[in-house]
Amino acid sequence: MARGGFPMGGGMNMQQMMMKAQKMQQEIQKKQQALNETEFSATAGGGMVTVTVLGDKTVQSVKIDPACVDPDDVEMLEDLIVAGVNAALKEAGDAVDREMAKITGGMNLGF
Repeated sequence: MARGGFPMGGGMNMQQMMMKAQKMQQEIQKKQQALNETEFSATAGGGMVTVTVLGDKTVQSVKIDPACVDPDDVEMLEDLIVAGVNAALKEAGDAVDREMAKITGGMNLGF
């Protein structure tokens, strides 16, 4: 058993474990930075609205097909924009979750 009564399987000492944790933390930070700068796009209404967000969940752009602009039905356009934003944010969040799981071996560390 290691000091403090915690078993260390495979002969790994506390210093090795700390170095491994630091390396993982550095990998997470690098991956998070790269993901924050990655663009994710999603469409709504069969391509009538396209929304692009960054991995840090910042909306970059909203493209609207002029064919869906109906001054008598602004509510539909608003719904399409909300749907597009939500879809793009979900895509970004899912990508972040997948990439973090690769680094952490599936442990949920709150990223």
